[in-house]
Amino acid sequence: MAVRIRMKKIGRKHRPFYRICVMDSRVHREGKAIEEIGWYDTSVADKSKRVKVDLERVEYWVSVGASMSDRVATLVKKVKTNSFTTAAAPAPMQAPKIKEVPAPAEEGAEGEAAAPEEAAAE
Repeated sequence: MAVRIRMKKIGRKHRPFYRICVMDSRVHREGKAIEEIGWYDTSVADKSKRVKVDLERVEYWVSVGASMSDRVATLVKKVKTNSFTTAAAPAPMQAPKIKEVPAPAEEGAEGEAAAPEEAAAE
């Protein structure tokens, strides 16, 4: 039996909640789990409190041959090192840009009047 440590999605639409479970790889996502070893809640504001994992059980299951999904491996690594990043501060407000309206051209301008005369002479 191929055993994987992966997330089982529970919760409602637009508000997911995941349980970190040890499951047979052939069982569908919300199927029966062998053991539930933690949870992951995406709606918690503090990133360090979003996840809870029993690291001893993770080590046990990995030692007996279970493999972790990519997401679970990332979460376990962050829990072990306690390296949850904080959101960057938003950029400061800037004044709106003002479009410069070009001044109307004067009819007596030398640059505009000379060009049509030269084109006619050729």
